[in-house]
Amino acid sequence: MPKANQELTPREIVKMLDADIVGQNDAKRAVAIAVRNRWRRKHLPAELQQEVSPKNILMIGPTGVGKTEIARRLAKLTGAPFIKIEATKFTEVGYYGRDVESMIRELVDNAIGIVRETEKEKVQDEAKSRAQRRLLDQLISPRPPHTATEPEEQEKHERSRQRMKEMLEAGQLEDRTVELTVEQKSSPVMLGGMGLEQMDMDLQGMLEKIMPKNSTRREMTVADARKVLIEQEIEALLDKERIHDAAIKLAENLGMIFLDEIDKIVASEGKGGTDVSRQGVQRDLLPIVEGTTVQTKYGYVNTDHIMFIAAGAFHKVSPSDLMPELQGRFPIRVELTDLTKEDFVRILTEPKSSLTRQYVELMKTEEVLVNFTDDALEEIASYAFQVNQTTQNIGARRLYTILERLLEELSFEAPEMKYATVEVNASYVKQRLDDVSKDEDLSRFIL
Repeated sequence: MPKANQELTPREIVKMLDADIVGQNDAKRAVAIAVRNRWRRKHLPAELQQEVSPKNILMIGPTGVGKTEIARRLAKLTGAPFIKIEATKFTEVGYYGRDVESMIRELVDNAIGIVRETEKEKVQDEAKSRAQRRLLDQLISPRPPHTATEPEEQEKHERSRQRMKEMLEAGQLEDRTVELTVEQKSSPVMLGGMGLEQMDMDLQGMLEKIMPKNSTRREMTVADARKVLIEQEIEALLDKERIHDAAIKLAENLGMIFLDEIDKIVASEGKGGTDVSRQGVQRDLLPIVEGTTVQTKYGYVNTDHIMFIAAGAFHKVSPSDLMPELQGRFPIRVELTDLTKEDFVRILTEPKSSLTRQYVELMKTEEVLVNFTDDALEEIASYAFQVNQTTQNIGARRLYTILERLLEELSFEAPEMKYATVEVNASYVKQRLDDVSKDEDLSRFIL
């Protein structure tokens, strides 16, 4: 179970989120406190632990202001199982589409991946040792039985094997070819349709056992064979039952589900059709968020302590239009603000993997040095803010479209510009963006 970052204080969490996300301090503080409360719960007496439920969060704000990124970075910091799911993917039971319980199954799959990686690290050395022995058997025949050979032959064989082992460890045999048996799984049977998702519990596992495994003999170099053998040995050493049990515990206690576009499942007044299903999705979501037991192919999962972070723009509806019972399950409400021009400048410069740094590094691969001046960053931020105000406000995502437009010509010409240095200044930005941004119709389609 991940533990390194589970003991971070709220202040430390906010500081780490600040390294990648600009602004939105209220939202950062809310999620930091929610994560810290999970650590506090673990230190309570066992009987009280069961009574303390996570404080789910509802983020309200326009697209592109950092809602998803805050949740994703938070999960990465804490090593928690995390999935992002669109609320619009679900339909009410009885309608064609996905049922809400599938999100818990996805969360468990994610948790299995995390636990599996941890367990793989533990058996890595043993797997390498076993793989090396198998490689040695491929390169030199195993020791003959004592009864079949003289002591001199046994000794000669041991010397040959030891010499081959030393050469193998020294990396002198990497290009030699060996023949390996490689197993290929049969293609899974795909099923679809209403209600069939629930049949997936044991069906896939059952089919995998029934379907024959294709074994093929393949020639490959020692270097490639070592990778294949290590993977095979890791698979043999892993205790799948233990991994599944640990993953379910991890998902139950640290799992985090980001439920995006929750405002889209609010039914519009006076409408029927799919809107009926939307209201039904809220009803189906309620027991999952409140706490229930969901059956998965790895076992039963209790959702009492899974944390839900819901988000939506709430342009046409308000949080109060959600079912009262569902509203009550999201006690923490945070409003994320529109991004200002100053925020755009910070987004372009402050994060460790800022957009400008990404473009600089991309151009370096072509041996072209790009330098963004301060006045260029001001101009880019100004254009982003202006286009967001005059057309659709898509937040920080506007910077992607503007920078792509700005550097399109440079990206195209870069392979022929070896060792060139390009300074992107205010006049460079104006020259390439002025005409497009002034024409509202043009900027609507291009930027």
